Amino acid sequence: MIRLAGTGDVDAVAHVERECFAGAAWSPGLVRAEIEGHRRTVLVDEQADSIVAYGSISVIDDVADLHRIAVLAGARRQGVARALLAELTRSARHEGASRMLLEVADDNQAAMTLYTSLGFVIISRRRRYYPDGADSLVMEAAMEPDRTEADGGA
Repeated sequence: MIRLAGTGDVDAVAHVERECFAGAAWSPGLVRAEIEGHRRTVLVDEQADSIVAYGSISVIDDVADLHRIAVLAGARRQGVARALLAELTRSARHEGASRMLLEVADDNQAAMTLYTSLGFVIISRRRRYYPDGADSLVMEAAMEPDRTEADGGA
């Protein structure tokens, strides 16, 4: 079940961070700041009373920035990241965004495949951006309104 994260989820989200990002994980303090942040949306995917994934965005003007999508290893390849991104996109549109930006390591093939399948295109490359020497790819996608939103819910 995907739902909005609350401050009671900080420890569980920080656990997902550590499992997915190891030394680059956000601290519990940064997770709390993200959850409580202005113009930010943090969603979690809870399965069997345990948070297995989360995603976060910020929206400023017409641009949504995808900050994180993290899925525990045991929940991968089940559509969890795709479902989180779909909900984050809906939230971003509701906040007035017409496009979304994200950054991904060029060696993260699973993420690249997901983002490309959802219409994201590479708009910039930052050479040797990550500590391991991987390049960072900046990707962008236009966010078309849902037909129900465009039709006023009809």
